[in-house]
Amino acid sequence: MPSFGLQSKKHRHSCHPALKEVLDEAINHFDFSVIDGHRDKETQDRYFDEGVSKVKWPRSKHNTYPSRAFDVVPYPGGFENEDEAFYEMATYILSAASHLGVRLRWGGHWKNFKDLAHFELED
Repeated sequence: MPSFGLQSKKHRHSCHPALKEVLDEAINHFDFSVIDGHRDKETQDRYFDEGVSKVKWPRSKHNTYPSRAFDVVPYPGGFENEDEAFYEMATYILSAASHLGVRLRWGGHWKNFKDLAHFELED
């Protein structure tokens, strides 16, 4: 059965309790790594400058503590995986959220900026 490695546990720990529940449920069905939870100002602004994020600090849901967003990638392979692996991963994460009554928004559904690794709590 898949489980979180040390880095995934560290990033998971910085997430909102509802997001932790979703991650804990989804990992039972699909193997993935948590690559981001909370982001500090330096990281958020660097991601903005690199085009990884569309917003600067403090406008991302990653910038709250606990974080209201997380980024995950299929394991193994991470970002080297084909998009299909991200879509499969998303079905398990969104299903876990629905089962737990947690309203999530997935970056793969965005029209102007596809962010297949990103999930966030709806307001």
